[in-house]
Parts: sequence; C-alpha cells; structure tokens
Amino acid sequence: MNQSEINAQWQPTARPLNSKDLKTLVLSSLGGTLEFYDFVIYALYIDTIVKPLFLPHTLSPLTLDLFAWGIFAAGYLVRPVGGIIMAHFGDKVGRKKMFTLSVAMMALPTFIIGVLPTYEMIGIFAPLLLLIMRMLQGAAIGGEMPGAWVFIAEHVPKQRYGLGVGTLTSGITGGILLGFIVTIIIDLCFTTQNILDYAWRIPFIIGGIFGVISVYLRRFLSETPIFKELAARKAIEKNIPVVTVLQKHKTACVIVALLTWSLSTAIMVGILITPGRIVGGIYHFANLDWRIGGCIAALTLTLGCIIFGWLDDKLGSTKTSMICWGGLAVSSLYFYSSLSPDMSLTKLYLIWAIFGLFIGSVAMTPIIGTRTFPPAIRYSGLSFSYNLAYALFSAFTPTLTIYLLSPEHLLGEYSYLGAGIYISFVALIAIGVGFYPLAKKGLEQ
Repeated sequence: MNQSEINAQWQPTARPLNSKDLKTLVLSSLGGTLEFYDFVIYALYIDTIVKPLFLPHTLSPLTLDLFAWGIFAAGYLVRPVGGIIMAHFGDKVGRKKMFTLSVAMMALPTFIIGVLPTYEMIGIFAPLLLLIMRMLQGAAIGGEMPGAWVFIAEHVPKQRYGLGVGTLTSGITGGILLGFIVTIIIDLCFTTQNILDYAWRIPFIIGGIFGVISVYLRRFLSETPIFKELAARKAIEKNIPVVTVLQKHKTACVIVALLTWSLSTAIMVGILITPGRIVGGIYHFANLDWRIGGCIAALTLTLGCIIFGWLDDKLGSTKTSMICWGGLAVSSLYFYSSLSPDMSLTKLYLIWAIFGLFIGSVAMTPIIGTRTFPPAIRYSGLSFSYNLAYALFSAFTPTLTIYLLSPEHLLGEYSYLGAGIYISFVALIAIGVGFYPLAKKGLEQ
C-alpha cells in the first residue's frame, strides 16, 4: 500500500463492530467524559463561586461578568498551543501516547483549583492563579478532543464511522452532564454558606481524581490500525505536520473552522452560559431549578450526538446537517422566546430537553472534519484548525452574548432572543458547509 492508497483509506474498511471496537469506544468515551468534566466544572460555578470568591466585590455586575467569563475563555485561547504540540507528536510517535498525556495534563490543574486560596485570602493573586490553571486546562483539552476523534475514526469500521465518532462525542459532552449532576448533589447536601466556605472545592478535587482514573483506563487502549500502517510502511509525515497542513489543506481547515464556530457557540451559549447566566440570572429561577434544567439539556445533548452520528451513516452528512442544524436553529429561537419568570418548571424542562437534543448537532463537526485530512497529518490538521477556530470564536462569544442580552444595546426590546439569534446564525452556517463537496464525502470524493 503506497502513500496515496493510505490517504484514500482514511478509516478501516467496512466490517461488523466487534468486542475490541466496543472496548475502544467505551474506554475512550469514559476518558473523554472525565476530562471534559474537569474542563467545564468552572463554568457551572461562575455565578455562585467564581464571582463572589475570586473577584473584588467593588466591581460592577457587568465587569464581574466580563472578568469571570474572560477567565473561562482564557482556557480556550491557549487550546491551539497545546493542540498543535500534542498533535505534532501524535502524527509522529502515535495517537495513543498523546491521547493519554492530555488527560494527565488536565488532572493536576483541576485538583489545584480545588485547593486555591480565595480573593479574601491572597487578593489579586487568587484570580491570577485561577487564570493560569484555566490556561493549563485549555492546553490539555486542546490535545484531547481532536486526538479522541482521530483515535476513534481510525478504529471503527467505515459503515459505523458516524456512530463511532458521535458516540465518542456524546462521551465527551457527557462530562457536562456529570458536572451538572455533581453540582446538584452539592446543592442538595450543603447549605449555601457551606458551599461558599468549603464545599465548592469538592467537585474540583473529585475532578483531579477522575483524571488519574482516566490515565489508568487509557493504558488498556491500543494504537490505531491506520497509524500502525503508516509506521510500518514508513509513511509518517517527514515534514512538520502543521506546515504541510497550511500548505496543502487550506480548504479542509476552513471547513473545520466554520463548523467549530457552530460547535463552540452551541456548547458555550446553549449549554454553559444559558443555565446560570440566562435562566438563573435573567429569569431568576432558583439555583437547583436551573441546574436540573441544564442537566436535562446535557443528557439530551449526549443522546443527540449518538442519534445524529447514526443518522449520518444512514443519510450522509449533507442531509443529516440539514436535519440537525436546522432543528437547532428553530429550537433555539423557540426556547429563548418561551422563557419567562413565571413559566412552569415542567414546560421549562421539556423545551430545554428538545433544545439540548438538537445541540447534539455538534457531533457533525468531528464527523465531517476528521475525514477531510489524510492520515499522515490528520491529527495535526484537525487539531490546528479546530483549536485555532475555537480560540478565536470563544474569545468573543461570552462578551457578544452578554452584549446581545442587554436591552440597552443592539437588539433593544428583542434582547431576550439574543442567544437564540446567535445560535441560529451559526447553525445556518453549518448547514451551508454541509453542501461543500469535501464536507460531504471527505477524502472519498
């Protein structure tokens, strides 16, 4: 098999799923769940912990929002650095080694956040240390997600590609679900004062322990057959992989970047900002109520990733993109237009569940993106374009969302639709990308 033949064989040929495939899916998905939990637990505590304990009380509410969400976004800004470095070695020495390293790099800063002194104890050093830990987490997650997607794409058989990548993505987003569950348990077991005093540290310390478990679990994974083939035939990229990506695969980079914009906005706005900042902050639902709602959305999100991955195997990427991203555009506008302080919890949870299901559209980003690069530089190509785009769009998404939600700004009396309009806009972009030939079939076109 020469280099061109290996490039054409972008994943294992069609065959039934076997026990080894299932083991790989389960261990990879569980590891992704534990690592993504570590990364997003910060967002679930921004309003209840970060702002009161790590920032000066003299700041205005808007400034507090911008600083707190700015520290959150910092984790995304450094993702390209971690992603490019780990992807470089992933294309050179193997997917599995970097796949394991990324989760080890996540565990330590998560544990440290759990034992950090607060602003009252050490002043300005508290938010600075928190910022540094978030940046270290960002570097780790930058290598984790593209590495996980490539790892599964090169393991599962061709006719189960969408289901395999969708299932892995559901495992990764399951970290959000786990985060909501843990914070709900904390809310139920401790008083508000207890949480502010010490109980808020528990989820982060648990996250550090989860990281160690993830490292152990990944010892049982084997290197991907595609990389083994590249190594055996000495077809590993001889140049710096990311340089080859920039020279020869610009179209693939643009496709992944645009889809990443859609993914990052759906997750950041729909899942992470909406519960505390919108449902809790603007519509004044109790902490426990919006955490349960967020938990329901995270659950249906994980189901949506699997459903839309399976649908991609059946209908292809273009039709599936129209269904899932189109559904997200409609359901997001309906969700935000229906919110009101006096609505019943039953209705809130129902429309939130539907909205969360269509946020599962995010699985289409790795499904389409992974197959647009040849094996020799696949990890670097996906990691570079995905992480760079994520850093770019996440840098302004929290600020833009807060701006759109303010009645004094652009949308005026329609500001309650701000988040929905933004999500619908990026969903339409994703639908358009789905019609591009390289996005339809990848290297098989």
